[in-house]
Amino acid sequence: MRLEKCWFCSSTVYPGHGIQFVRNDAKIFRFCRSKCHKNFKMKRNPRKVKWTKAYRRLHGKDMTQDSTFEFERRRNRPERYDRNVTEMTLKAIKKIDKIRVDREVRHHKMRMKGKKAFEQQAAIKELENSIDLVKAPVALQQDSQFTLAKIKVEVSRSQPEGERMEE
Repeated sequence: MRLEKCWFCSSTVYPGHGIQFVRNDAKIFRFCRSKCHKNFKMKRNPRKVKWTKAYRRLHGKDMTQDSTFEFERRRNRPERYDRNVTEMTLKAIKKIDKIRVDREVRHHKMRMKGKKAFEQQAAIKELENSIDLVKAPVALQQDSQFTLAKIKVEVSRSQPEGERMEE
């Protein structure tokens, strides 16, 4: 059973699923669903469509360089069946899959590292701007803890009185 990759979105195409398009130069394009096929016919670039794997890799959302991707490559060389080799391969596949998942989790944590502090600063700023929605205006006047420090701004008068516009 051969699992193919969708040409447009890079998802897995299982046997009996999807659409296969053969161009005049005998190049084969496989698509997982009609959505990918239609986007291909509209000549859309997968790197510019946000839901594709190519876009996610290009913009740093998914991992791009990892040694575990070497095992996913397609090989057309037939191998002679050997029970011991098959058993060891299946064990290795499980280990490699676990390593890949751990690395993806680590990659996601690195991407989201600064986001929590940024969201907290945004929440504090929003609270400062709309504190009157949280606390009654009368209570704000009485309690100096909730009043924000007033900022003094110096305004320079650069225009002489003769050049001012009259109202």
